Amino acid sequence: MPDVAPDPLIHLVALEGVGSAYAAARDGIDVMLRDRGLRRTSPELTAESLLRGAHASAVLEGSGSTLAEVREGTGDEIAQDAVRVSTELLGLAPQLRTAPLMAFARLHALAATGSLPDERRGRPRDAESAARLRSTAELLLTSREVPALVVAAVVHAEIACAAPFPSHNGIVARAAERLVLVARGLDEKSLVVPEAGHLAVRAEYESNLRGYRSGSASGVHAWLLYAAEAYAAGAEASPLRRDAS
Repeated sequence: MPDVAPDPLIHLVALEGVGSAYAAARDGIDVMLRDRGLRRTSPELTAESLLRGAHASAVLEGSGSTLAEVREGTGDEIAQDAVRVSTELLGLAPQLRTAPLMAFARLHALAATGSLPDERRGRPRDAESAARLRSTAELLLTSREVPALVVAAVVHAEIACAAPFPSHNGIVARAAERLVLVARGLDEKSLVVPEAGHLAVRAEYESNLRGYRSGSASGVHAWLLYAAEAYAAGAEASPLRRDAS
């Protein structure tokens, strides 16, 4: 039998506190989905979750629109960009499993519609950006042993920090993160709102991304621990929670 290459992210789970933090986050998500009656959920709940995520992602990108304005379709341009991504997001899950580069490109093409010419939408900024994006895509194709939440956190940080596209990198990074959770089967109906989890602790989100961008071992470790907490907050923001607003 041919040798199987080790999971490229397996070392991250061994970092102090990471394995237990992600196990707890996964347990919290599973309990929320089970206790709130996942079998009885409707497409409307999924649509609401995606809308909340689009709003939160837009605010993190600089939008000043409220959730009510986004829900009414009167949000600003950034909010409209994020909503446009959310409307096609779930349909990209099969592509993320087999051709993640194409999925990333489509996310950016959707976000940048109307703000960039066709020839720049979905295309990396330069050769270095293209190589970094290919490396991220390769992680999705080769990492099969670590928890989906860890993979999602790494994909998010890699895209956000590399900023491989000429615009909308934050929106693409957060959309890709949510898409990983769907494609890996953790949250197939996309009821967790990770974007809202990040917005709830915006200062920590931004500082931990800066730490990851530094490339230091401590920065990567801190980002992973932070992201586990953000996923727990994203579960609390789910429309399955009657008190979530």
